[in-house]
Amino acid sequence: MKKVIGLTMGAMVLAALYGCGGSSSSSTTPTPTPGPTPKPDNELGITEVPTALQSTYTKALKFDRYTKVDTPNGGAIHIVVQDALTDNQIVRARNVLEHYLTNYPGSQYGADKSAVANKMADNGAILLLLNGVDDGTNPASEVEGQPLYAGEIQVEGHPWYINQNYDHRDATFEEILHLVHDYGIGVDQNPQFNGALPDYQAEIRTAQEYALTDKKWAWGEESAGWVKELTEENSLSQEYLASVIDSYYGLWGAHEGQYGMWNLYVAKTREQIPTKDPRGAELLNNKFFHPYLTYTARIDDSFEGDFSLKFNAALGYTHHAQYLKDLRLTGSKNSNVIVNGRDNHIWGNTGTNKVLFSGPSSEYEVSKNGKEVSVKDMVDGRDGNNTLVDIESLVFSDTTVAVNSL
Repeated sequence: MKKVIGLTMGAMVLAALYGCGGSSSSSTTPTPTPGPTPKPDNELGITEVPTALQSTYTKALKFDRYTKVDTPNGGAIHIVVQDALTDNQIVRARNVLEHYLTNYPGSQYGADKSAVANKMADNGAILLLLNGVDDGTNPASEVEGQPLYAGEIQVEGHPWYINQNYDHRDATFEEILHLVHDYGIGVDQNPQFNGALPDYQAEIRTAQEYALTDKKWAWGEESAGWVKELTEENSLSQEYLASVIDSYYGLWGAHEGQYGMWNLYVAKTREQIPTKDPRGAELLNNKFFHPYLTYTARIDDSFEGDFSLKFNAALGYTHHAQYLKDLRLTGSKNSNVIVNGRDNHIWGNTGTNKVLFSGPSSEYEVSKNGKEVSVKDMVDGRDGNNTLVDIESLVFSDTTVAVNSL
């Protein structure tokens, strides 16, 4: 699940990378508040591999693209990509990294995440997006960086995501969290602490130790060898936290197993964490991780039909999609969106798009300003305040309203 990366070597690579233009126009520019700034809507921010990287991340190893997240101290967290990944997979991976580094106002450790982002840059954090799956056959897995494979990146709206295909399970959150944990938050029990949040790591370690002792995580003889390996490489707290976060963001709700993270973690859904792993729940209680996904999800251009942001037990992907807030339909297929209770921002594609609401039109305030339509639900806790762009129709329980008639 995790590759341990040497900080010293990463920092050496990073020194060369700073010369490749850390503040180019295609990059993100986070500020201390509110955090990393998303790419402009008309830019994917994907380039060729910079010259300073090409001697390590070579064409012979099939590296052909690059993106990054710039950090407040003028550094960058670099993402180097092999040739079989789609652009949407690259953007999805960068979105998740930016999500982890987006400030969480009012939280104990995440109100200003600039120190974590800066520490990641200083420590030489590099994310590798690799072809295939983690089966030991890709030689590029041996170069410097935290690997994440194409076969385990689910893009919202792609068939792997819609069908919750666990043969291609979404490891994006886990592997990128390992990068943030190792290089930004910091891990104790190393010769020195290289992170920005020692107090939070102490809480993570305590929760992990209780979970292991109380058989809430990695229990049973079948896990003993794995736990021994993790102990030797000082990865117990990282793997435990990833298990908690995966369940927190709904990644295991549709799995046929009884528990989360391949039946290694006692809580399968967010709702189960407080009762099944109270100390794990405390790590998420206004500490560092947002309760919803802060990025704008690019719905894969293969998708057609109704994409639901509202939880529906009959639609396995909504275990995860319920935590989205904003999305952009891509491509040209006729696609629609069912809103949830958050204040959603929704962008249409070049097809015909509808947004579906829960109640009758009389219970909503609708206004239009140019291409932007605002739909405010006057019933608390139901559909929220929605901002829509390039949407053709609003579907209420009693009527359908054409946007061009407003």
